[in-house]
Amino acid sequence: MAETLISALKGKRIVITRAAAQSEALAVQLSAHGAIPSLLPLVAFAEPEDFAPLDKAIRQVEHFDWVIFTSGQAVRAVVGRSKQLDAALERRGSKLQIATVGPASAEAVRQAGLPVEYVSNIHNGVALTQELGERLHGRTVLLPRSDRANPDLPAALKAHGALLTEVVAYRTLQPSDVDKLNLGRISAGEADAILFFSPSAVQHYAELASGEQLRQLHDRVVIIAVGPVTASALREAGVERMVVAADTTVASVIQVLEQHFASTTRQSAAGVKRG
Repeated sequence: MAETLISALKGKRIVITRAAAQSEALAVQLSAHGAIPSLLPLVAFAEPEDFAPLDKAIRQVEHFDWVIFTSGQAVRAVVGRSKQLDAALERRGSKLQIATVGPASAEAVRQAGLPVEYVSNIHNGVALTQELGERLHGRTVLLPRSDRANPDLPAALKAHGALLTEVVAYRTLQPSDVDKLNLGRISAGEADAILFFSPSAVQHYAELASGEQLRQLHDRVVIIAVGPVTASALREAGVERMVVAADTTVASVIQVLEQHFASTTRQSAAGVKRG
């Protein structure tokens, strides 16, 4: 009988800072690998303060050449609102094509029963724009996203000649019920790794625990930046050491964690001190 491989995550306490509704699948997989997942949602979502721009875009969606989704939450917000309006996103004679920044948002689109034309090879909005290139020139593009989204993507789309309509599909908020005791324990190093999935989560951690505690966190806990945009936000916040996961899929996050802790175990076994 083959020997059962023991995961490098066994017994590791992994903190997930994304919204609770988005954390279930990852928590289940972490548990299956023997880790101890801990939910610390630092991001919450709410409806737009004004639905009018989003509603107009949905009702006229057949007039767009592209819709670009930068997150699964954007997909869920648009699909959910279209159902409330009884306005299907797929319509006869529509020229609409859907592009996403990565496999996680692409999967959310497919789960909604919609086709995906293009998934970015490098998982951020500016890279997606560069990859689509001339396919955007002179084309009408719908960009539904958070009220706090980075301005780099709209600028890049316009630079490539896209005729852009940007709408707020949802608002990103700091949760009102953050577990301050758990936050304090994490800041004190009572965890093995903490996963940041968005710049908003980074900002909210700094606001709740202080920016100095965030900057010192890498001395106590392994910081995992999920995606290059989040990694950039952590660097801007003064975090010097982190491990970067390429995208937000559960498989990618598990793989990065496994590789990191397996490497750490090998170094410890060889007598190499952690720097």
